Amino acid sequence: MHVPDGFIDAPVSVAAGVVAAGAVAVSLRGARRELDERTAPLAGLVAAFIFAVQMLNFPVAAGTSGHLMGGALAAILVGPCTGVLCVAVVLLMQGIFFADGGLTALGVNVTVMGVVTVLVAYGLFRLLTGVLPRSRRSAIASAFVAALVSVPAAAAAFTLLYWIGGTTDIPIGKVFTAMVGVHTLIGIGEAVITALTVGAVLAVRPDLVHGVSGIAAPLKLRIDGELVDAPAATRDPEPAAAARSTRGFWITGLVSAFLLAGVVSFYASADPDGLERVAADQGIDEKVEEHGAADSPLADYGVGDIANARLSGGLAGVIGVSATVVVGTGVFWVVRRRHEDDHGTVSRDGDSDRDRDHEGGHESGHDGDRHGHGRGHDRDRDRDSDRDRDSDHGHV
Repeated sequence: MHVPDGFIDAPVSVAAGVVAAGAVAVSLRGARRELDERTAPLAGLVAAFIFAVQMLNFPVAAGTSGHLMGGALAAILVGPCTGVLCVAVVLLMQGIFFADGGLTALGVNVTVMGVVTVLVAYGLFRLLTGVLPRSRRSAIASAFVAALVSVPAAAAAFTLLYWIGGTTDIPIGKVFTAMVGVHTLIGIGEAVITALTVGAVLAVRPDLVHGVSGIAAPLKLRIDGELVDAPAATRDPEPAAAARSTRGFWITGLVSAFLLAGVVSFYASADPDGLERVAADQGIDEKVEEHGAADSPLADYGVGDIANARLSGGLAGVIGVSATVVVGTGVFWVVRRRHEDDHGTVSRDGDSDRDRDHEGGHESGHDGDRHGHGRGHDRDRDRDSDRDRDSDHGHV
């Protein structure tokens, strides 16, 4: 559902851009709490994986295809704030280098495909995991439902924006019915991909799934015939072993993204996606504008100088995954570093306060010593004066 330039008028596009910018700003602050030294690289990998899977259009109806949006997957794996940033990075890379999604419509796309999908999916996921039995199956089922609902919710959000600022005069009821209908079918594909991916990560590294943090059932011990919560473990895992394990997981995920974008994408459906089909059928695309990056050497997910379609598309996919993982990982490491710096500043300030107090104590002590010595000298001078006066009286 990459909205091109010309579907939404300038005022609404600007307003959506402001909303998207605000959401990204809030997410940058929120991601500081969600990311640590292990999950920062994972967030970059999630962005690259979403980029790769979005190249895999799957058929949903006669002459119509769909692809992953990724908001639900990103939110569940790395958190809602980081999830918004993941989708925003993907959309930025696609718009600038691959002419996919309008440049003036970037705010619309981030709002619809990033903010709406993340909020709906993550809220529903946490609601379901809170009421269902605490198990891996329940988490996977919750991910399926959350992803399924998030796609038609995004379609409804686009319809609302089109109702406010659409550039063609189309009955909004027809647009809503067509958009929500086809994107409900696309949502099934989104749900399957999301559930399979979340399930795979839960099977090997459940500690890396942000969405299930804090909802794991506590270990129970039977004491005197009664079940009680076991004490929480306090021993931290070995840092070196954890780093090796995370590194292996990251490499496996990156290789999978390369294979999906570089090889499997060649077999993706060539049919227009849900928005393109609805736009063509309803006349929404009457005023579509040429993409500002149409002359990009990677436009339409192909390398312009390579005639072989398979090689051109595969190479473009590999380039896209590489660029996305580099940019995404860089962004998330900077966010994580800012978080560490902020905490470091607080600690240093606290140390400075303690140092100042300590120094103040020394100064007070020194002052006291000076005052004490001063009073002692005054008393000595007084006693000497008294003795001198007594001596003078004696002589007289």
